Amino acid sequence: MTTSTSTPRTAPATDTAPATDTGARDAEAAAEITGARERIDELDARIIALVQERVSVSARIQRARIGSGGRRVNLSREMEILARYRDELGRPGTALAMTLLELSRGKV
Repeated sequence: MTTSTSTPRTAPATDTAPATDTGARDAEAAAEITGARERIDELDARIIALVQERVSVSARIQRARIGSGGRRVNLSREMEILARYRDELGRPGTALAMTLLELSRGKV
C-alpha cells in the first residue's frame, strides 16, 4: 500500500482572490454576494427555529388528539395545509408542505 505525500493544488493568487468563494469576478460583486449570503444564513437559522417550533406544536396537537381517542393524523387538515403552500408557492410549495408534515407527524 502506498500513500501520496503530494500537497493539494491551490489556485494562484490574483487580485480577484477574495471573490473565488462567491463565484464573482470582482471584489464589489463578491462583497454583495457575501452580504446576501450572510442574510440567507440568518433567514435559514430563523426558518430552522420555526420548523422546530412547528414540530413541537404538532406533537402537542397529536398528544391531545390521541389522548381524546382520535387518530394521530387529521387528513382534512393536512389537505388544507398542502393547498395553502401550493397556492402561495406553486408546485414546490406542495413538496415543502409535505416535508413539513413529515417532520411534524412522521411518515404516514
